[in-house]
Amino acid sequence: MIEILNLKKKFNNNLVLNDLSLKVETGQTCVIIGRSGCGKSVLLKHIDGLLRPDSGKVLVDGKEVAGLSELELTKLRSKISMVFQGGALFDSMNVAENVGFGLFEHTQIDHKEILQRVDESLSLVGLGGIDNLMPSELSGGMRKRVSLARAICIKPEILLYDEPTTGLDPITAASINELIRSLHDKLNVTSFVVTHDMTSAYHIADKIAMMYKGRIVLEGTPEEIQNTKDPVVHQFINGLAKGPITEAVDTFK
Repeated sequence: MIEILNLKKKFNNNLVLNDLSLKVETGQTCVIIGRSGCGKSVLLKHIDGLLRPDSGKVLVDGKEVAGLSELELTKLRSKISMVFQGGALFDSMNVAENVGFGLFEHTQIDHKEILQRVDESLSLVGLGGIDNLMPSELSGGMRKRVSLARAICIKPEILLYDEPTTGLDPITAASINELIRSLHDKLNVTSFVVTHDMTSAYHIADKIAMMYKGRIVLEGTPEEIQNTKDPVVHQFINGLAKGPITEAVDTFK
């Protein structure tokens, strides 16, 4: 579903993505781990065409994203949904308007049918009956769930998650992890998740890939990552203060 080939991206003199390659199979949940600022979110933005590579390719369902026309890119984006780190809800809109925003703005679907899909999406994330609440009335965990309901409301084939558990307490984060796993099983979507939360990564991933210095240095199942002998990956997943990551001069921050 997603194939990244020799991707390079530089901002001024900062080489963020350095010949990065990765493949995500249809229906798979791939989790990208790595230090804050290592380029995980930059990688996400290449998948939905918000950024274009300096070189290399991103293929989504066999189509090269950077080579698409605006019309083709819009059509591709109708298959992709993003769950943003902070929720990114519109403060002036109630929950129903937020969740149905993509359908209201970009489709000709009947208003009544959209509201029905809004209700279905909210029920899937365990928030039925809150349609008329405003974002300011929601807890952090509820905002994350509403953001997820908005993402699944368009019935995407691909879900992109940017740090889905950041800023949440451990119990709320665990419930979001359960929800991500449950929705993956129910909807059979391809999921691409960036995080530095290893508890979350182990729980939701089919495959974990570690980013370091702009490249994927190791990928494998959660069990393979946990048992790795690679010193860079070992330091990161165990949260060790000393090791090759902190000893090296990391120019990719």
